[in-house]
Amino acid sequence: MTGIDPMVLARAADEVRRATGDPVIAEMFERSMAENLPAVAERLPDGTTFVLTGDIPAMWLRDSAAQLRPYLVLCKEDPALQDVLIGVLHRQLDYIAIDPYANAFNREANGAGHTTDETEMAPWVWERKYEIDSLCYPIELAYRLWRITGRDDVIDDRFRTAATAILELWTIEQDHEARSQYRFQRHDDRASDTLTRDGRGQLTRPTGMSWSAFRPSDDATEHGFNVPGNMFASVVLGYLEAIAAEVLRDESLAARAKELKAGIDDGIAEHGTVEHASFGRVFAYEVDGMGERLLMDDANMPSLLSIPMTGFAAADDPTYLATRRLLLSSENPYYYLGSRAGGIGSPHTPPSHIWPIALAVQGLTSTSAEERQHLLELLRDTTGGTGQMHESFHCDDPTNYTREWFSWANAMFCELALAHAGLR
Repeated sequence: MTGIDPMVLARAADEVRRATGDPVIAEMFERSMAENLPAVAERLPDGTTFVLTGDIPAMWLRDSAAQLRPYLVLCKEDPALQDVLIGVLHRQLDYIAIDPYANAFNREANGAGHTTDETEMAPWVWERKYEIDSLCYPIELAYRLWRITGRDDVIDDRFRTAATAILELWTIEQDHEARSQYRFQRHDDRASDTLTRDGRGQLTRPTGMSWSAFRPSDDATEHGFNVPGNMFASVVLGYLEAIAAEVLRDESLAARAKELKAGIDDGIAEHGTVEHASFGRVFAYEVDGMGERLLMDDANMPSLLSIPMTGFAAADDPTYLATRRLLLSSENPYYYLGSRAGGIGSPHTPPSHIWPIALAVQGLTSTSAEERQHLLELLRDTTGGTGQMHESFHCDDPTNYTREWFSWANAMFCELALAHAGLR
């Protein structure tokens, strides 16, 4: 069994129904929570859990953790569900030990995936697009499972191995030009699928932040240092420090995490903000350490819009609020406003397409119950008649969408419904 206890789910659905006053939203929530995890999760003989990324036969480190977020809210009362979630974490940690630069993995060492990419592929690896956020999510999942469940089997020796690999990689990538051996090239018709300069990426100079080849969208970074990704890394390094000190009793590991966090924080403070003529001081999306800054946001998490969710700044932080106003305006080149909806999209999908993930994040980072209710109703009304969340939909026509079923987006809708019901 890989699903949630029906009694736990029924109680949560009742809370959602009371909070929204909408039986359709409650039914969508209950159905998605009941069906989403069993559709993608498989318990393996070694006790770990393999999680498909929706309609792709591979396990992404990021997506497999993000898909679990609403289940984390409810797992306290469901030991069997805890077993499934801990199994996901342990499989992620095993994968990181194989190759911390990889973002997606096979169920077994079968050599499936993007085998023609010019990079150091292993049989376990489906795709080797290095994304800083891919290494943030397992640490966050470990920390939350440890705090929520209190179980001794959450953190084991494989966590120490993975954490050490992550610290080493992030430290190397603080100076990508001088220290990194990572290269990636893909020869297809999408420029965003490959890195320039023979697979090294655009030129950067050290900032204190850690370099990332690709964004959470799996599109290549434009300026190397992805600011929301580094914000997430800063937060999870704090989690890592706590786990190292309180569980592993490893003062050296804790000290390394603390030192790296300080360097990243200094880099964000010095390079990650810019004065905007209309909005004041705002966070940049990407920088290169040589003065170039990119003002935009992408629907995929971690995003600038999701800063309060990752925990880097509060929802009422002045710089975040100024950034939020910019992101939800035409100043963000990927904000689309149409006759049916307004929201953030991505260069990963066609123009004028809004992502339900971004609408859910907008609600989850709002301090307004009215805004959360409005966004839940908007998500309810933009499924194109399918009753399921998609990757994206056209702002003028929700029946024009990408991906029939997108597990991560369904999970985000459920998380927003839980948050609106006071369950976080």
